[in-house]
Amino acid sequence: SVQLVESGGGSVQAGGSLRLSCAVSGDTYYPYCMGWFRQAPGKDREGVASIDSDGSIDYADFVRGRFTISQDNAKKILYLEMTSLKPEDTAMYYCAAAVGSYCSPSPAGFSYWGQGTQVTVSS
Repeated sequence: SVQLVESGGGSVQAGGSLRLSCAVSGDTYYPYCMGWFRQAPGKDREGVASIDSDGSIDYADFVRGRFTISQDNAKKILYLEMTSLKPEDTAMYYCAAAVGSYCSPSPAGFSYWGQGTQVTVSS
């Protein structure tokens, strides 16, 4: 199994930027799909971005061009760089991992989750 710990959330004004980090530990020698999800109050958890073990990246349409997912394999850290933030980006952001090379667009496809980090964007 793997353990995931997010950090970097906070409160910013619209148009601002934040960088989220996810420290990965445990059985990291398997190929994994790594992803960022978010969940706003009263809404379903939704995928934001993912990166598979080959480095292929996918973004949700609502963040494409504003958010960037990356990973530092040596440090075992997953990042989410968020720019041009909007009030509708306000949510709890979660780091997630799935064993294997396939990145499911659904949260159900991920077995491991962090505790989440809150992002609040004010207008």
